[in-house]
Amino acid sequence: MESSVLVAELGPTNTGKTWRAIERMLEHDTGMMGLPLRLLAREVYDKVTARVGEARVALVTGEEKRVPLRPSYWICTVEAMPVGEPVDFLAVDEIQLCAHRERGFVFTDRLLHARGRRETWFLGAETMAPVLRALLPEVTFRRSERLSQLRSFGTKSLKSLPPRSAVVAFSTERVYELAQALRELRGGVAVVLGALSPRTRNAQVALYQAREVEYLVATDAIGLGLNLDLERVAFATLTKFDGFEQRALTDDELAQIAGRAGRHVRDGEFGTLTSAPALSPKTVAAIESHRYPAVGRLVWRSSDLDFESPLALLDSLSVGPPHERFARVERADDFDALKALATDPEVLALATSRAEVERLWQVCRVPDFRKGVLGEHPRLVKELFLQLARGQGRLGDDWLRRQVDALADLKGDLHTLTARLEAVRTWTYVSHQSGWVNDAAAWQERTRTIEDQLGDALHQRLVERFVHRSAAEGRRRRGALTPAAGPFAQLARLVERTDSDDDFVQRVVTARGGALELGPLGSISFEGEVLGRLLRGTDRLTPAVALADTRPWNGGQREQLGRRLAACARDLVSEAMGGFPVEAFTAASATPALRALAWRFARGLGVVRWDASVREHARLLDADAHRRLDAAGVRAGARFLLVERALLPAALERRVMLTAVFESRLRPAGVPGAPLIRQDALRGLDLEAWGYERVGPVAVRIDVLETLLASLDRGEALCRKYGIDPATARWLLRELRATA
Repeated sequence: MESSVLVAELGPTNTGKTWRAIERMLEHDTGMMGLPLRLLAREVYDKVTARVGEARVALVTGEEKRVPLRPSYWICTVEAMPVGEPVDFLAVDEIQLCAHRERGFVFTDRLLHARGRRETWFLGAETMAPVLRALLPEVTFRRSERLSQLRSFGTKSLKSLPPRSAVVAFSTERVYELAQALRELRGGVAVVLGALSPRTRNAQVALYQAREVEYLVATDAIGLGLNLDLERVAFATLTKFDGFEQRALTDDELAQIAGRAGRHVRDGEFGTLTSAPALSPKTVAAIESHRYPAVGRLVWRSSDLDFESPLALLDSLSVGPPHERFARVERADDFDALKALATDPEVLALATSRAEVERLWQVCRVPDFRKGVLGEHPRLVKELFLQLARGQGRLGDDWLRRQVDALADLKGDLHTLTARLEAVRTWTYVSHQSGWVNDAAAWQERTRTIEDQLGDALHQRLVERFVHRSAAEGRRRRGALTPAAGPFAQLARLVERTDSDDDFVQRVVTARGGALELGPLGSISFEGEVLGRLLRGTDRLTPAVALADTRPWNGGQREQLGRRLAACARDLVSEAMGGFPVEAFTAASATPALRALAWRFARGLGVVRWDASVREHARLLDADAHRRLDAAGVRAGARFLLVERALLPAALERRVMLTAVFESRLRPAGVPGAPLIRQDALRGLDLEAWGYERVGPVAVRIDVLETLLASLDRGEALCRKYGIDPATARWLLRELRATA
């Protein structure tokens, strides 16, 4: 394997580590990211496809595989990473999970063996620094600072908990109990559980993000990568059952969850409900200062497996670790399943060759999504193996149909639907295993459809049970909605269309970019109907989008519309910077000077102020870089280096919209229409971000400024062209001549 630069970017939550890894990956021609959760992998996949398009990105999880013909980037769960696929850049997120009692051995394997050809990043908690230093002496460490502060609020009762709060418990029953209590106190809550499908989770999060409800009740599923508009996190209990025992949460586990409070640069709070013990002063200090005991040993399992027999395989999996920094995994679902079957007479009668033992191991690795009654998963694994072994490696269609169709029932309460949803995930996983089923694409579609339908039904049950619909909200039912009914109400007019929802969605998805209209406040419309709006993202280059309503659409339609809005947002950014091809100039094949300059263009939406670093980057450009920049429309002005098309009226309008959305403020009067504005109108703003430059007590639009500086001898005529009155024009030209 080629040598790879190793980087460990470590720090607390809300530092932007994952975002920086995405950006760095996209600077390379090819890349791969391993994420700890299917939900998080899907979120990152959506972000990357919104940047580069679906044709260049693969999504690989245990239950979902979307692999285009020639993908440049692979977004995966850590377990599903195709580590044999050569890529320039590779990253593994939440690397501290190397110490997880059950999953840790997979993360440890990636830490030891997964590498990008040029660059490899490990992202996670700073507690990993000592063990990484011991195992990988060549690694370069970068510490990420949290963008906002975390502060303890002590304890609060459920009744006194302010809006935009999350209450965290560690069992489904307790979550539902708290959700019911908050419904009675506050009218409604959203619920997030690890057992929810991405579709259900996203629908619940949408309720909260759109302020349909002001409270969230969740398990520790929110602790890994779920970005929400949360101001505080309140723990309802400080213990959990971890599959082995009921135990107290460690300080770093509490911090991982508490860190969901606060977003970007906004501070967050954490504490406990009065029904739980208060956090100790030591724990509070640790969470506020982000200081925790270092990880001492990583969970490990041998990857050198012996497939001569089931017992030989068990023995090879039980080998002790080769390094003092490793601890052999205590238990894992696949090992437990194999152990249960290794002495089963029916299994042993069939597992008589190396190929059959390998097949047995593949079947044992089917995840236990149901986490149900002891012994239930090994029984399922055994039946799968027997069916495959007796069917020449394939599952019979009739047998598989009986298993899958039994789960298509959408009736039942929350627990019943959740159980079916967990069960169908097994068959989704099975349908994606190479060669196990006939007509894999059809079975994948069938299981995905059932999962989507169950997810939608579960979301509806959660809303019915935990969201109180007032009489006014009741008007939102189909055909009886008013524009004032709430943040989702505008989209409701779409249901009055005579054609089907599917037809409308397909028209949106296949429409040319100009068919989606952008409103001055960031709304996105199609055929006169508001589909959604832009929301603040991590910066102006990555605005978020939200559908104007979720309830009229099923999950698949929401997904398609969401992707289309994300593409619209991507196009908006490109238009704002005059179509400057950032990715082409920041690829690994570009020179460092060109990449640095292109990144400045991206951050400035096509406008870069001349400063010492920009001049140095420009000095280092070779002839080919100059040619490429000229072809992209880059021109040197007196005060700015700029993409000419980024200063056209339409591009400036996009610039203002992105800035207004990112800064969460209304567009200042006159921006960007007026060529000259009194600086009082833009007090407290970053003028350059809005497309203006200060000249004495006024702000001049950057394109006007550069035009005047380039033609001071024609300044008066140009000022008349821009509608600047003669007295102001004379003063302005004197100022510019004095500084030219």
